[in-house]
Amino acid sequence: METRSVKRRKKKKEEEPNWFCVEEIIKVDRISNLPDSLLHQILLLLPLKSAAKTSSLSKRWRSLFLSLPDLDFTSINDCKSFSSSSIYQLLSLRHHRDTNNLRSLRFRAPITFTSLNSLIRLAVTHQVQELDIEVTTNDYFNFPRWIVTSQSLRALKLKSSYPGFRLPPSSSILGGFQKLTSLSLSLVILYNQPYLPDFFTDPNFPLLEKLALENCFGVKELKVNCRLLQEFTLKNSLQLDCLEVSGNKLQRLKVVSCFHSFSEESYVKINTPNLKSFLWNSNAESTTVHFLDKLVCLRKAFVGMLLLHQDINSQITQSLFTLLSGLCHSYKLQLGNQSVEILSSKNGLVRHHLQPFHNMKFLELQTRFDRHNVRALSCLFKSCPMLNRLLLKIINDETSKRRQWNKDLWDMSNSEIQYWESQTYEVESFLNNLEFVEIHGFLECENEMSFAIFLLRHAKALIKMTLRSSFLCRDSLRRQMIRSQLMGFSMASSKAKISFH
Repeated sequence: METRSVKRRKKKKEEEPNWFCVEEIIKVDRISNLPDSLLHQILLLLPLKSAAKTSSLSKRWRSLFLSLPDLDFTSINDCKSFSSSSIYQLLSLRHHRDTNNLRSLRFRAPITFTSLNSLIRLAVTHQVQELDIEVTTNDYFNFPRWIVTSQSLRALKLKSSYPGFRLPPSSSILGGFQKLTSLSLSLVILYNQPYLPDFFTDPNFPLLEKLALENCFGVKELKVNCRLLQEFTLKNSLQLDCLEVSGNKLQRLKVVSCFHSFSEESYVKINTPNLKSFLWNSNAESTTVHFLDKLVCLRKAFVGMLLLHQDINSQITQSLFTLLSGLCHSYKLQLGNQSVEILSSKNGLVRHHLQPFHNMKFLELQTRFDRHNVRALSCLFKSCPMLNRLLLKIINDETSKRRQWNKDLWDMSNSEIQYWESQTYEVESFLNNLEFVEIHGFLECENEMSFAIFLLRHAKALIKMTLRSSFLCRDSLRRQMIRSQLMGFSMASSKAKISFH
């Protein structure tokens, strides 16, 4: 029989750690025992330069680095530490059995066309699926033909610095781009390209879902008609006169800074019945946009016109009204300052009537909110009978002519208050549905104060009004006085709250 002392010693011995076993556990390299796929995921979390250092640990880690599925050389901040030859050398070291493991390749580097062509050829040999390239060259270069014939490439982003690159001739693209789903080209030279109207079509891009073109020089007529295309972006095509976009699956369309060639006959034809997002910004104001189908699926639209001269003629206003008529089914509409100025001109809403936006719940306006804008805004609110949210972004600059608000809030002889009061019946539906109002750049001037008072007195469904003061408003005492005045009279909505920022 064991005594108590013997039992205590035995128990204490059992509780003591087995240092020999611990040392054995420490010696086990559990990280290296992980599968290659998991170790690849760990290495991909590191910058490429840090991941490369692990190749010196052992043959296993060298093999892991050389078989990384994603090579992102843009993570290397020191451009002097690598060049196009370094990228080529690293690709050359990849084992032949890993030819189908190069998922993506990204780099930004100065390079000659010969080196670029060789590098892309090697990447295509490794069956690269995504190419993201930004190159700087000293001369024009032709589109690498290895990209055209690749059967593994799914996404291509090619950006060139000045002077740009040319698309391949029509004879070289027959049967090419068959697997490409995403294409982004920047700084493309398109002079004397007779086959261009039929280039971005189904025979050349049967699987294309996303297309982005930027800085296209020399193109006057462009047609895009791809059956599976869902997103199309066009930027900085200044010489463009004609644009036609078709596609039943197209959902997002962006056109920015185009049609600046001063052509009087520039036009756009859009046949996209399932479009959900439309952005039209900084394009020539005289360009006419025709929607060949009703955009009943449209969720949001932004219209920012570019006024190249001060004279707002009837052609400019008619172009804007035609564009807005095609967007009448939108749930959300954003209008830039120049668009509001066109609507406020003598040829604007005073002479024309907008088609009602019966589906619109959210309206965002960028405006100087001068006295001449008031009538146009009233007509715009009349066209939005079901509006739920209103966001005003007031532009405060030297050209704005706005008077400070009279401290006597009940001076009903104020012309702005009188005008808004006279519009109560005209915008009754708008007032009965508006719940949220937010005004940015609030300076407590006459125009914006009159509008805020009008809404508080007549918007029956109003829940919250948020007033965000401009950094130009530094008179805190006057600001506090106006806040107390706004809070001091009865509101049409018992739920209404005012928030100052």
